[in-house]
Amino acid sequence: MLSYQHAYHAGNFADVHKHLTLHGVINHLLRKESSITYIDTHAGRGLYPLAAEETARLHEYRLGVLPLWESRRSLSTNGLLHGWLAALAEVQSDPSRLSHYPGSPWWMSRCLRSQDRQLLFELHPGEHEHLTEQTLDGAVRKIHGDGLKGLVQRLPVKTPRLCVLIDPSYERKQEYVEVADTLSTTLRKARHAVIMVWYPLLPAGRHHELLEAIKAHGLRKVWRSEFMLHASKEGIGGMYGSGMLITNPPWGLDKHLAEAMARVAPLLSREARYQADWWVGE
Repeated sequence: MLSYQHAYHAGNFADVHKHLTLHGVINHLLRKESSITYIDTHAGRGLYPLAAEETARLHEYRLGVLPLWESRRSLSTNGLLHGWLAALAEVQSDPSRLSHYPGSPWWMSRCLRSQDRQLLFELHPGEHEHLTEQTLDGAVRKIHGDGLKGLVQRLPVKTPRLCVLIDPSYERKQEYVEVADTLSTTLRKARHAVIMVWYPLLPAGRHHELLEAIKAHGLRKVWRSEFMLHASKEGIGGMYGSGMLITNPPWGLDKHLAEAMARVAPLLSREARYQADWWVGE
């Protein structure tokens, strides 16, 4: 099944959580000169015009990136948020107006140095076609194919460091276990890899299948970050929160992200809350 298109959800609260985390990870990795391979297993289109038919249908960015953009001057005192919003301004045709939201391929490629490499996988033919039309700086390869399989097939990478984002739609229930399998295999072949796994918080609670599968693989310590827009409500469907798992997180990321999310949460919802800890699968 290949029905999911992220354009309908671009710039929503989950994107804010995901890409702030990605931005924070990359900032820390760039403190060292050694080269990095970035791999995005589910790249999507790369750049999303907010006036596009798909994005305009649900307007999810109004409860995501838009309130932050409108409050950017007051948020400038937070280092992570200031840098993230300044980067976001780079893709706007008019710096005073939010017209586009960049996906993870852009957040990675803007930081590529001459020694770094980036691999972007996208299986959906329509989404891959959109991705190929995007101009991204640096040594970037756009691959039409299964990102989970593609990641494993390309290990070990030639660079000393590896940074991976695994961000599927989870429209198939099996993806939770497939992601855990891929995470385990990748860490066996590249044990120092920084791997970010995004997952949705849904009333059905299927993210617990992901955690249980990770535990079954013997991965006992992974950093977990979750942002809840509101509490899960019985009888009401839809995503109420966003989760991130990170292996080998850069030192200090937890503090910087917590400070940033403390500023983000009240701008998006009165009920919003953020929590992070080391998930120990015992």
